[in-house]
Amino acid sequence: MSGFAQLFNDTRLALASEGAQTIDRFNVTSQGRDGLHREVKIRDFTVGVDEPPSLGGTDQAPNPVEYALAALATCQEITYRLHADALGIPLRDVSVELEGELDLRGFFGAAKDVRPGFLRVSGSVSFDSSASKEDLARLKAVVDAHCPVLDLFNNATPVEIKIAD
Repeated sequence: MSGFAQLFNDTRLALASEGAQTIDRFNVTSQGRDGLHREVKIRDFTVGVDEPPSLGGTDQAPNPVEYALAALATCQEITYRLHADALGIPLRDVSVELEGELDLRGFFGAAKDVRPGFLRVSGSVSFDSSASKEDLARLKAVVDAHCPVLDLFNNATPVEIKIAD
């Protein structure tokens, strides 16, 4: 059993046990640098966020919606890796390419009936695998059912952001 398959199976068994700690929390803190350029702290990492000049930024880093696409692409790839090993489906590598389409009228409040988020996201997944098309289709169904970021894109998540005291 590969290291990922062992990790997956051990974690799955632990989470299924009575009284298991099943909730994990993830935190980020963001603050301004200059203009629209932001600095985000995630665990021991710092990442920049900005906008392209056409949207008022200085193009020092990807923008938030690009990070959202990156989060979806990489979460898909990680979920493929873990589930492929757990299912015994050979997978040397996987890559995801995505494109999101925004109607900027929603972001700028130029049209009341246009939402500010993605209108649609499309893309493709490519496999370096000797698995059959049927096994890869089965793997895709499992990944699509268990990818946390895909779930965020597909389902409403309660969000509460308050003004700090």
